[in-house]
Amino acid sequence: MPKPYDYLIVGAGPFGATFAYEAKKRGKKVLVIDKRPHAGGNMYCDCVEGINVHVYGAHIFHTSMKEVWDYVSQFCTFNRYTNTPVARYKDELYNLPFNMNTFNKMWGVITPEQAKQKIREQVSSTGITDPQNLEEQALSLVGPDIYYKLIKGYTEKQWGRDAKELPAFIIKRLPLRYTYDNNYFNDIYQGIPVGGYNVIFQKMLGDTDLRLETDYFADKAGFDNLAHKTVFTGMIDRYFGYSLGTLEYRSLRFEHETLDTDNYQGNAVVNYNEREVPYTRIIEHKHFEFGTQPKTVVTREYPAEWKKGDEPYYPVNDEKNDLLYRKYRSMADAATDVIFGGRLADYKYYDMHHVFYHALEAVKKEFGG
Repeated sequence: MPKPYDYLIVGAGPFGATFAYEAKKRGKKVLVIDKRPHAGGNMYCDCVEGINVHVYGAHIFHTSMKEVWDYVSQFCTFNRYTNTPVARYKDELYNLPFNMNTFNKMWGVITPEQAKQKIREQVSSTGITDPQNLEEQALSLVGPDIYYKLIKGYTEKQWGRDAKELPAFIIKRLPLRYTYDNNYFNDIYQGIPVGGYNVIFQKMLGDTDLRLETDYFADKAGFDNLAHKTVFTGMIDRYFGYSLGTLEYRSLRFEHETLDTDNYQGNAVVNYNEREVPYTRIIEHKHFEFGTQPKTVVTREYPAEWKKGDEPYYPVNDEKNDLLYRKYRSMADAATDVIFGGRLADYKYYDMHHVFYHALEAVKKEFGG
């Protein structure tokens, strides 16, 4: 029997939606399925009290790739939001990334040379020349003051491990900015879509056959038989039935709360750097779009250990897992009727612009041009 679709796309996130949109432009018949009740993947927003809530954590679009910025801009209008997170340690507030405002608050230094001298003194005081773990690596880069207040607790919560138990390579470098600039990203383009991220996926998938709350693995063979080719954006090890072993991830848990105040913390993102505070940050969503609503919505973000069935967020890209991924990747490359893409299929932590870029590259490879 003839197959009704040219492409079955598993996952309605940015990779899947981009491929679906481009395939349809080329006259292909496409079916998109997703196990969640919504499209958009982790970029999905829920409108609460007129506020676009980033359900799966803060998503700030940023890139220096004009091709990607221009591509996504055809589906939305970006506002002028600039990411300027604040770190809270006990009752002290510090600007991120580490810059002259941070150093002035920490030590009272005013000039870049004073800050550099202070950091040299701090690093020298550690006596570390051959760091053996993350803690020693960070101390050898920035010294004890910044490490103990702004790195240690946050990192240990993220990874669920003592910093002495984590490998040094996790922190290869720590950017130190000797200007009074609180802009977290160095990218040329940055912003939040006016109206939230859903507007992008509504335009990309508006006239596409889309089945939500549909589990590909509930009938993998049946779904594969619907199309000549599959685009798979899920976990690569699960696609192959965990036949070589299970890749490791870190997960996240979110607690959303609507508050009867117009402004809870005065910033979109505030990191909580003490190990004793169980969440890593609080997100106040209205500030992403300069909201003036009478109420506000905040989200507390908790790192969590991952197990099968949980939502995977961050790949654990250590030597063991990367070796296992490369074996799965070899199997994927040998599959001529499946295209693998996205953060889970590539087992890499991608920012949003990376996913759009790789999706467009997959489109060029598949269709030419």
